[in-house]
Amino acid sequence: MTASVPDAPESDEQIPAFWRRLGLPGLIDVHTHFLPENLLQKVWAYFDQRGPLIGREWPIAYRYDEARRLAVLRGLGVLVFTAMVYPHKPGMAEWLNGWAADFARRTPECLHTATFFAEPSAATYVPAAVADGARVFKAHVQVGGYDPRDPTLDPVWGVLAEAGVPVVVHCGSGPVPGAFTGPGIFAEVLTRHPRLVAVVAHMGTPEYREFLALAERYENLHLDTTMAFTDFMADAGAPWPDELTPRLVELRDKVLLGTDFPNIPHPYAHQLAALVRLDLGDGWLRAVCHDNAARLFAADVNLPGPSRVS
Repeated sequence: MTASVPDAPESDEQIPAFWRRLGLPGLIDVHTHFLPENLLQKVWAYFDQRGPLIGREWPIAYRYDEARRLAVLRGLGVLVFTAMVYPHKPGMAEWLNGWAADFARRTPECLHTATFFAEPSAATYVPAAVADGARVFKAHVQVGGYDPRDPTLDPVWGVLAEAGVPVVVHCGSGPVPGAFTGPGIFAEVLTRHPRLVAVVAHMGTPEYREFLALAERYENLHLDTTMAFTDFMADAGAPWPDELTPRLVELRDKVLLGTDFPNIPHPYAHQLAALVRLDLGDGWLRAVCHDNAARLFAADVNLPGPSRVS
């Protein structure tokens, strides 16, 4: 597991050298947040106030305007990213989907992102978003406070499974447990919709072991690295168990780079350094930082494939 592991980037300025050493054309980050400005300011205020779903001090490392945030990602060499929008109450999702569709049209690197809430109208606006070209959805069970097994969501999961459109799901119980978080509950969704292409956010923090088992069981279940393996998660009481690391070798094709940019309390480089120190080798890093996402989305999006650069 120690063959040719590249040096970990110690700063954001070193990130392009990191992916070039791996022979990649850049990075693909499946878990980044872009929101309407008024909503983003409210989200940041919630973080600043250590809201109930945050639970601890959480400084925002990239508190910039939209243009500068885009420039940062492009400067780091992030080829493709997402606009993870999510509602916290009924009646928001369709409006957010309209904003995200416009953002994707004016931001070529952004995958057209959409979302939903457990509400009857989701059975209408989710198929509409798919028809409009949405290529990834975000479901935030913790913030939304809804049960993903809610019968109103059965047609939603069914449409996404049938269309093969991935959905990034925050269903782990970190940073603070929700009424409907945890692997057991989302496992029931997968039992009903086994073809669903899902990406469990944050590696399922803190229920790493259980979500790894689900990824091993369900062919279309993936995991994103968002904030997992970092010092912040360890300090927050959710360290990655070292004994689970060997299982990541077998799951290398199912782990995708995610960061939570811009709402992270550390430099972007730290997420990459945390992956390097797992000591799983160049091939694993290439798969996670680019190739897996390129394969998952390339059928619908003009992404650079898993070719190598000198």
